[in-house]
Amino acid sequence: MTTATSIFEPKPTQNAPTRPFQTDDARLEPIAAKVQTGARLDFNDGLALYRSADILAVGWLANHVREKLHGDIAYFNVNRHINPTNVCVAACRLCAFGRKKGSEGAYTMALEQAWETAASGCTEAVTEFHIVGGLHPDLPLEYFLDLIKGLKERFPQVHIKAFTMVEIAFLARRAKLSISETLERLKQAGVDSMPGGGAEIFADRVRHIICDHKIDGDEWLDTARLVHQAGLKSNATMLYGHIENDEDRVDHLLKLRALQDETHGFQTFIPLAFHPDNTLLAHLPRTTGLTDIRQIAVSRLLLDNFPHIKAYWQMMTAKIAQISLRFGADDIDGTVIEEKIYHDAGATTPQGMRRQELMRLITAAGRLPVERDTLYRAVTRSEDTFTVAV
Repeated sequence: MTTATSIFEPKPTQNAPTRPFQTDDARLEPIAAKVQTGARLDFNDGLALYRSADILAVGWLANHVREKLHGDIAYFNVNRHINPTNVCVAACRLCAFGRKKGSEGAYTMALEQAWETAASGCTEAVTEFHIVGGLHPDLPLEYFLDLIKGLKERFPQVHIKAFTMVEIAFLARRAKLSISETLERLKQAGVDSMPGGGAEIFADRVRHIICDHKIDGDEWLDTARLVHQAGLKSNATMLYGHIENDEDRVDHLLKLRALQDETHGFQTFIPLAFHPDNTLLAHLPRTTGLTDIRQIAVSRLLLDNFPHIKAYWQMMTAKIAQISLRFGADDIDGTVIEEKIYHDAGATTPQGMRRQELMRLITAAGRLPVERDTLYRAVTRSEDTFTVAV
């Protein structure tokens, strides 16, 4: 059972680092002055952070902000991914997950199958179902409403984080409803918050190449705005390491920051490393560890109004996620259980991780593991139940 009436806001366990900032890159000196006085960084600052060879100095600045906000705390959760269908009308060059209707490997879960899949991930008392899938040409909105209602009936204590901005816009168009009407129906069915996928890169030049069949960047932002206005929290993402450049990355982050200034509805930013295997962009190399930790650090520094930065271990490996806890990240995601989307694209990480292993990774990085629910309230475990801090 759970109890939850207020947001958990832990006190940092230590002050931000007090040792002096040092760098051999003169471009970082004025940025450091801004960071240490709490001034907002601009577009040119973002470019300088991406282009600096002094990754330790960039990391020091990100860690300064991270420890000022969260001290030594590092969050994780016990969650279960559910992908109801991989059938998708889009043909994104970046994707290895989607299949055309009737093609080899295409699947769509019957509702009972989806509920059984959810139950198979509750061995550790899951606190969150994370639900995303393809843009199915035939499934009506009612299928998804019934899916959510059935999950709520069977697992009333579990938070349902479901459907990207891309999926919401697609469902609304198919149902001939406004996005706001669609969101209201999903809320009534039991959706509690929304993930941040499908943002990819907002720049039109890039988007036309990697995901031309999806809503554009402005439509993604407009949909997120409506999600927040409907009273739902969401995450935000950026897919990096493909054909985008530094300017595209900075532009993406600053557009998210501007919307957060307006709505305050984003909880967490998750940089997603592109996995090229089995996609139409398979000729591109994978991201390096240096690129991954730099992206975490720059995100923490530019997104000054985002409470949390997540190092998604499924995408960047558990080892890089550990290091990221010293480069700006305060969250490494959760147990996940049977992740499909990035493994179809060649991810070699496990498809799930036990709660104790996540805690071990965080502790080994010198951080204090705190199990959270989706809204960042502390979870306390007993033998067969969990409670959420009030």
